[in-house]
Amino acid sequence: MEFTTIDCDIELVFYVRYSVNNFMIHSDYIHTMPTSIVLPRWKNYLTLCKPNVVAEMLFTAVVGMLLAMPTLPPLDLMFYSLVGIGFASASAAAINHFIDRNADAEMRRTENRPLPQGTLSTTNVLSFAAILGIVAMLLLIIKVNVLTAVLTFLSLFGYAIVYTCYLKRASPQNIVIGGIFGSTPPLLGWCAMTGEVHPHALLLALIIFVWTPPHFWALAIARQEEYAKVNIPMLPVTHGADYTRLQILLYTILLFIVTMLPYLTGMSGLIYLGTTLILNVVFLYYVIAMMRIKDNKTAMKTFWYSIVYITVIFAALLLDHYLRITL
Repeated sequence: MEFTTIDCDIELVFYVRYSVNNFMIHSDYIHTMPTSIVLPRWKNYLTLCKPNVVAEMLFTAVVGMLLAMPTLPPLDLMFYSLVGIGFASASAAAINHFIDRNADAEMRRTENRPLPQGTLSTTNVLSFAAILGIVAMLLLIIKVNVLTAVLTFLSLFGYAIVYTCYLKRASPQNIVIGGIFGSTPPLLGWCAMTGEVHPHALLLALIIFVWTPPHFWALAIARQEEYAKVNIPMLPVTHGADYTRLQILLYTILLFIVTMLPYLTGMSGLIYLGTTLILNVVFLYYVIAMMRIKDNKTAMKTFWYSIVYITVIFAALLLDHYLRITL
């Protein structure tokens, strides 16, 4: 058994207290030991879920839910929907950890994940993913609706199997095609409330779909050597960083156009329009800076801004929904 520094400190405290009072050692040991054993294990399981990614997905799902209804949706339906979508997303993330475990061990960005570190076994990870996936599907079928359950399953399968097993290593367009599966959370949220696939829900998914390539390719440029090391054909690896920067610029221009559609179709008003115009101008500024300053630092700044961008875009959609201002 391996002991951490915390474990050693606890053992030393127990030894000293035993010499003073035998009863105190048993009392402290019973209450303290579970913390040092169980908590790190749960942290490993939490890491499998990619909580930051899932949190962003659930945020866009919530926006989809609220935009689908003129008034506040039933809270119990929202709760069951979010748990189901969240568990399914976490299950897909855990499967991704399992499939990418060998590549993760060779990449500095991912070498500290549970499987490369040996803190969890492959059986642990697959069992955890299976439980999350099954609970998610049962919850969505029983408490939400079948259509949402089917769409959620297709998204889970698409990301965990189609993208991670095949597309990721088959084509430099992996991010573009795989983005179909990652763009569904607002669609799932909308469908969970209404039981239908509405054109406005598809528009929300389209925004995320077009946003994904410039978002991820900026990171891929900064991590180009790591992807090349593990033979993952990200666009900077196969076509070079300059070509990738050009593609990021083109997709960002396309994103500018797509994010105008909610206003042009009457889905949103002036609050969204004004916010989106500012966000897109700033995004273009970062992308053009990438074209001029060809270093990893600028690429990472663009990557981090893209996360702020998509979060504020959806927040603006939500604010505009409740505080509509039109000409």
